[in-house]
Amino acid sequence: MQMPRVLGLAAVLWAADLTAAPARVRLGCEELAARGFRELQGKRVGLIANQTSVDAAGKPTWERLRQAPGVTLVALFAPEHGLAGDLPAGREFTNTVHRPTGLPVYSLYGPGPTRRPTPAMLRGLDVLVYDLQDTGYRAYTYISTLGLAMEACGAADVEFVVLDRPNPLGGLRVEGPRLNPAFRSFVSQWNVPLIYGLTPGELARMINGEGWITNRCRLTVVPMAGWQRSMTWPDTGLPWVPPSPNVRSFAAALGLPATGLAGEIGGLNIGLGGDYPFRCFAAPWLDGQKLATHLNRLRLPGVRFNPWSYRPSRGAYSGQTVHGVWIEFSDPARAPLVALNFYGLEAARKLAGRDLLAEAVRGGKTLNLFDKLMGGDQTRKALLAGRSAAEVVASWKADEAAFRQRRRPYLLYP
Repeated sequence: MQMPRVLGLAAVLWAADLTAAPARVRLGCEELAARGFRELQGKRVGLIANQTSVDAAGKPTWERLRQAPGVTLVALFAPEHGLAGDLPAGREFTNTVHRPTGLPVYSLYGPGPTRRPTPAMLRGLDVLVYDLQDTGYRAYTYISTLGLAMEACGAADVEFVVLDRPNPLGGLRVEGPRLNPAFRSFVSQWNVPLIYGLTPGELARMINGEGWITNRCRLTVVPMAGWQRSMTWPDTGLPWVPPSPNVRSFAAALGLPATGLAGEIGGLNIGLGGDYPFRCFAAPWLDGQKLATHLNRLRLPGVRFNPWSYRPSRGAYSGQTVHGVWIEFSDPARAPLVALNFYGLEAARKLAGRDLLAEAVRGGKTLNLFDKLMGGDQTRKALLAGRSAAEVVASWKADEAAFRQRRRPYLLYP
């Protein structure tokens, strides 16, 4: 009579084990502390940081370094959005002082423009540490700051240390064309696809190893423990800290490369000015139900489109009621991201007769930034020539496959 109860308990325990949350990923900053800060012992240290530069409990890396025996933190460096991460995209800022410590805060997104540490900023440093959480999207400027700071350190003979962090989009996903060097800019600095599937440490190794910077640096990467390439952010067990004002959630990090390119062309609201930035395609002239039906019929993996209406407070159609679709990422690891921009634009043309790219060209809109974000002008030219979204997406496959091979020597994680 006891046997069924024992089997039942075993089954419950087995099921609970299957659904148990995975062990939390240990960040590079935590691993550095566990190793006794040995990479920084006896050195004068600068730190590239912002509000994301914290451990899983929220303790800032600057505080860890200030308390570490044998480590002298002498300066902070801030990327786009500032040390607190509260400045809007594109707003430059000047050097300041960190009130809790009295340390100088050097702007790496300052007027001039200053986009890399100057020799004066690096004077007296033995090592510059990089600890920023980015989004895994080439156009997100933290990785530009990463490589340009490496180059400055190479020229100044200053060591460079990366405290590694997860790629929120995972380490398997690779999407989009690589960079045409003629279109290099701060939003497309390195010859990687739009979504490149590398951690900051892996990307730093590739930048150095491929000679993408004039002066290679003495690079050390402090790796994470427990991160695997198949992980997207929810698998890490880590809390989300918004890396910039509009990337408020992991879903917004997925949505940024899925909608931002279409938003740059214009004519569609992509959620800016509402509670869900980068999560919709909407306009006053769209029918949300028809758009959702059309996009769901494409059967794109890991994503669903739901009818959606709202009134944005800024951005496209500010103050008007817009209709369209809200993007639900039902399987974040499988959902195509960059492709969604072009399926959304194509749907607007098929359902509402609005070729938004052609309209932008006729209206005299400068599409230089769109080309810079794409890393070239091939996509714009293909769309203007009438290529379908599926054809545009397929045209990236060779670049994606070549990059997967090229990056292999620089991978740190299984």
